[in-house]
Amino acid sequence: MPQVSRANARKNRELLLAAAREAVAEHGTDASLRDIARRAGVGIGTLYRHFPTREALLEALLDANFDALRTRAESLVSSPAPGEALLTWLAELAAGSATYQGLPESIMNALADEESGLHASCAEMRSAGGRLLERAQETGSVRPDVTVTEVISLVLGLAWAAERSVEPSDLVARLLSTAMYGLASRGPCDCGRATPAEPLRTA
Repeated sequence: MPQVSRANARKNRELLLAAAREAVAEHGTDASLRDIARRAGVGIGTLYRHFPTREALLEALLDANFDALRTRAESLVSSPAPGEALLTWLAELAAGSATYQGLPESIMNALADEESGLHASCAEMRSAGGRLLERAQETGSVRPDVTVTEVISLVLGLAWAAERSVEPSDLVARLLSTAMYGLASRGPCDCGRATPAEPLRTA
């Protein structure tokens, strides 16, 4: 019987997190907890047993998101095209941040606050992204004077701007493509040119 109870608890937790992803994507981090419970097919009491506060639910949701981004960065770090790999990861970071309304601010807060329950997983994500950036810099794809924190802040800023824009849904991708002009490395003989360097491309 205890094994069945534990299995049911795990199932309910997974259902609640899946429902939370949908609700937060639609309504932002202030999504109704009762709506999340309804989507998951459980009572509000079950939600509170797993996640006593809204912050606990959001932490679990964002923790999973950070872990997925960390795993993705680790899978890309051995790519034979480091510049392309970095851009792919940044595009996925931006897309995820734009999908979950309020997420860009949550990420920046987690990175800045070492007492945050999300700080460790967010820092691990940043570290994995840093290895991607270092490889791109080593191969000359990206300028050497930028840090991973600066690059992540840039991408989150673009996602934040797109979140509040009435422009088409591909705005994040277009803004990121434009930003890559500034991140792209220039050869020694190109430093004085007024025209931008060729942007990194995904294809």
